[in-house]
Amino acid sequence: QVQLVESGGGLVQAGGSLRLSCAASGSIFRFNVMGWYRQAPGKERELVARISSSGTTNTADSVKGRFTISRDNAKNTVYLQMNSLKPEDTAVYYCNLVSYDSQFWGQGTQVTVSS
Repeated sequence: QVQLVESGGGLVQAGGSLRLSCAASGSIFRFNVMGWYRQAPGKERELVARISSSGTTNTADSVKGRFTISRDNAKNTVYLQMNSLKPEDTAVYYCNLVSYDSQFWGQGTQVTVSS
């Protein structure tokens, strides 16, 4: 079993920055993909960005150039640096880990961007 603990959400004005962190613990295989998804009210959960244990990244077009995903394999932690935030970035952000045939989710952290 894997546990994911997120931190770093909050309220920020448009144009501001936030950094999310997600620490994984438990039975973690060396090869895995960690990422961030978000879900706004009334909308489906969507991928924001993900990164494999080898460093390959995949970022949604809506956040390219503004958000950067990174990870520290020694700490089993993934980060999401969010710059130039917009009101439409407001959502609950969920950490995700996929390894072989298993998938795990964090509890979510609220990000609110005021205009």
